[in-house]
Amino acid sequence: MADGSITKRCGCRHNGKRLGVKCPKLRRGNGWNPHHGMWAYQLELPPDATGARRQLRRAGFDSRNAAATERDRAQALLDLGGTDRLLRRHVADLLHRLRHGEPLPDRDTLARDLHTTPASGDAGAPTAGTPLTLGVYLTTWITDVTGLAPATLRSYRDHLNKYWIPKLGDVPLHTLTAGHIQSVFAGIEARNAEILTARQSTLQSVRDSVKGVRTVGPASMHRILATLRKALNDARRLYRHRLVDHNPAESVILRSGAPPKPRLWTASAVNRWRHTGRRPSPVMVWTPQQVGEFLDYVDAHDLELSALFDLAVHRGPRRGELAGLHDYDVDLTANELTIVDQRTSVGYKVIEKAVKSAAGDRVVPLAKDTVAGLHEYLTRRAAWKLSAGERWHHSDVFFVRRDGRPWHPELITTRFDRHVTNAGLPPIRFHDLRHTAATLMLAAGAGIKEIQDTLGHASYKLTADTYTSVLQELKHSTAEATTKLIPRRRNRVGDREAEGGHRTAA
Repeated sequence: MADGSITKRCGCRHNGKRLGVKCPKLRRGNGWNPHHGMWAYQLELPPDATGARRQLRRAGFDSRNAAATERDRAQALLDLGGTDRLLRRHVADLLHRLRHGEPLPDRDTLARDLHTTPASGDAGAPTAGTPLTLGVYLTTWITDVTGLAPATLRSYRDHLNKYWIPKLGDVPLHTLTAGHIQSVFAGIEARNAEILTARQSTLQSVRDSVKGVRTVGPASMHRILATLRKALNDARRLYRHRLVDHNPAESVILRSGAPPKPRLWTASAVNRWRHTGRRPSPVMVWTPQQVGEFLDYVDAHDLELSALFDLAVHRGPRRGELAGLHDYDVDLTANELTIVDQRTSVGYKVIEKAVKSAAGDRVVPLAKDTVAGLHEYLTRRAAWKLSAGERWHHSDVFFVRRDGRPWHPELITTRFDRHVTNAGLPPIRFHDLRHTAATLMLAAGAGIKEIQDTLGHASYKLTADTYTSVLQELKHSTAEATTKLIPRRRNRVGDREAEGGHRTAA
């Protein structure tokens, strides 16, 4: 039975208002007046993409049977989608956009067009005979997909709304090709080139137009493609009608998205950066001397976060892991901490969750100096609590602000960036403290497996490939300092330069 109603109404008015179904002339005795009014039906449609209710209302029928017949035909069109909510919504879109007097789509034609036949005509709002478009599918898919972490879901939505729906939303789903997809990345590359060119412009106004505008790197492009690939795989495997027979996203070739190798802030690299503003790599690592300068600076200027920064430098926990440490995770008697949870941010909203892999769930040993620094922090924290009194925010989070509130992860990064600038140090990201810790452990003689376990890497190969190259830079940069530790009667470099000078003078 169709989920709808049948009524009789007319166009009579009283005091300027249409009477509709309330007109007294519609009835005659206990039945309907066959000479007054027209029959109409109303059919409940599936909600639209926003979840709003809607109905199909059609009037102008000479008999109740005629109205019931068309209502049942409309219901049959909805039933073409079976239990597939996506297809039912698409058919409902077609029905809801019918103009007054326009006939319902032919059932057989619509059944064929839903899955196989491309439409001709208006590429805007769906009309009868229009196949399911990529934009309609993706809009529904992102509301139906389940089991995703909040950050992943946000990332998916950003990719769909910024790239796939605006660029390819009108393309029929079954006609989507690798060429369509590749064109989107060609557009991204073109925009990257525009941004880079503008940054080098001699005109200040042009440079200002791209201030703060970031290019899209290879790794980000791979993530953007992965979102579409996931959506199309679901279209191929999960939906009852097998919306696509193959996944064109699997045929798209992009530049390598391998993360850049860390580079060391050697003296020459710092000198080049100070003159040009360019970093040798997006991922940079401080030398031991630079680490010492930073820790000395925060000890003098930020007693709230100095212990957190010290722990980040020496043991390399992730920002979310540091912010998510609880008092019961830190055992200063056993000189170790247990990393189980993390506090991350999605759209600045703090999310507390378990670490994302089995390797991330780990016990990290602490050096005596680090333990001493954490004891000093706990002493300061106790003083803050006493000073705050009733204003103290009670929690079991280990690193807190002066009023006891846990740190927002983004605020930790903001404070870190400000300290790096004020200390006059070459820039690194907060996450690069993790790379710095790994490099220092390597230089101190730690094995790759030990570093892997300390950092919580799932892959031994990842640890080895990431840090062995920067270790070579570190060894090279410390070679000069090592030779100067050995006293000699003469300075070979100085003597050689002096001899060269004598020869030149001669």
